[in-house]
Amino acid sequence: MAGSELWFRRYPATAPLGLRLVCLPHAGGAATFFHNWPDGLPDDVETLAVRYPGRQDRMAEPPIAEMPELADRITEALLPLVRGGVPVALFGHSMGASVAFEVTARLERDHGVRPVLLALSGREAPGKVPPTSFHTRSDAELIAHVRGQGEIDAAVFEIPELLDIVMPPLRADYRLIETYVASVATVDAPVVAYTGDADPGCAVPDAAAWEGATTGTFRLRVLPGDHFYLVPEEKALLADLSSALRGAVQPAR
Repeated sequence: MAGSELWFRRYPATAPLGLRLVCLPHAGGAATFFHNWPDGLPDDVETLAVRYPGRQDRMAEPPIAEMPELADRITEALLPLVRGGVPVALFGHSMGASVAFEVTARLERDHGVRPVLLALSGREAPGKVPPTSFHTRSDAELIAHVRGQGEIDAAVFEIPELLDIVMPPLRADYRLIETYVASVATVDAPVVAYTGDADPGCAVPDAAAWEGATTGTFRLRVLPGDHFYLVPEEKALLADLSSALRGAVQPAR
């Protein structure tokens, strides 16, 4: 695989293509996290779930532990898909929200492409993220922190044979996010921020602070749940996101 085939698990639109939605997973997450999403999105949306190196079908590759390299490589892979005039939007959860922000910055600054929507979930705005160093701690400490965010995929930590597979990309992801410094203060794309009302890692005021990171419009949506609210609240989230996507492309149609 090369280029976009390497970086994106593609779920084609079932109606004439109207928009591409790029979905970026959380730390330790993979493209299959978004496997069910196409069923809850408009028929004219093609979903592109980002395949980070070091997991699933890219397990043989070393994970990327620096934000500039990851954002640069995703942007490069995305460019052929945004040059044909089809609108693009991005959704990122947790670490993926910061990566989505950086990809958006590169599209706008370096390539003159403004996404029609930037949806940022479960992540504090730049400047609101408390300093942490879990990537330097023991496996037990890192796992305890991850499990404290919510019980998504927690069973993998109970299987010793899987730890050698899941820990290197998880630790690299934490290094990436814990050493990350935003490359720009603002983007121009309109932003909608999502968070759970009981998220232990992203308080509502810190999610609301994304308003200061865009020169475009901003909206905050709070849903019930912890850091992985978007699993039990998938239907409500996708309904809201679908409405936001329709509104974002309506002026261009």
